Amino acid sequence: MTTSALRIAVLVPCYNEEAAVATVVADFRKALPTAAIFVYDNNSRDRTVEIARAAGAEVRSERRQGKGHVVRRMFADIDADIYVLVDGDATYDAPSAPRMIDALVNEHLDMVVGFRVDQSVAAYRPGHRTGNWMLTSFLSAVFGQAFKDILSGYRVFSRRFVKSFPVLSDGFEIETELSVHALELALPVTEIETPYYARPEGSFSKLNTWRDGFRILGTILKLYRSEKPLRFFTVIGVFLMLISIGLAIPVIITYLEEGIVPRLPTAVLSMGMMIVAALSISSGLVLDTVTRGRREMKLLAYLSQPAIRKD
Repeated sequence: MTTSALRIAVLVPCYNEEAAVATVVADFRKALPTAAIFVYDNNSRDRTVEIARAAGAEVRSERRQGKGHVVRRMFADIDADIYVLVDGDATYDAPSAPRMIDALVNEHLDMVVGFRVDQSVAAYRPGHRTGNWMLTSFLSAVFGQAFKDILSGYRVFSRRFVKSFPVLSDGFEIETELSVHALELALPVTEIETPYYARPEGSFSKLNTWRDGFRILGTILKLYRSEKPLRFFTVIGVFLMLISIGLAIPVIITYLEEGIVPRLPTAVLSMGMMIVAALSISSGLVLDTVTRGRREMKLLAYLSQPAIRKD
């Protein structure tokens, strides 16, 4: 099977994007003439649906608000060999899509991330740039592998990736979850630089720098807890142990010198914290076994899908 014979689906999540959606559909129709373009409306209150349909896209809807819900519906509904996920705000470069798809096929990858290179000052707000850098650095420190742009909304996936990915997020933290899924299963991925443009006039970002930034950070912590429970609960356990020992030392010294325990509440607190520390580490050991089993199930789901063949 040649690359041109592969079934390609362009997935465009939209919410109040009447100023941009026609441009997105037209640009990707030109860049990928054989691809099917699906616009998923997420309760838009403007003319997004009407404009997208007039532009030639197949329009579907997801009533539960949030990008995570939309991506979950897209991945469940659409059957294709290659999936192109792109935000409907006309900030991403459609001509880069063939290059990203070629990399996915020729290098036998499962995800290609469009690493954003801004083309104007207005394209990338300073708060978003700083937040992206902080979250990307934190993710690299936690999971041990670097992405340059974990929050990019421009990605190309293999069928294997899409059909084995259990979408758990509700909102903009979905990009973080996609990155962690690839890291945890050690899937072959890469990043390709793509131009990033300012939004067209009349289009406004739905991303709140602080609110969504904290949500994404919370998602990383939850994923760290669920994917690396032994390390997570061991850190908590060791921290509680150190506090317990710090509280116990004066009590023990007093007992050795005077033969009495004058600060009984401190002794009880110290003992209680040591017990909780031991329970925390034990919980980590048990959950680590559960996580390994769950990871094996996700890997089996991944392997159950056929790999992309270009010939």
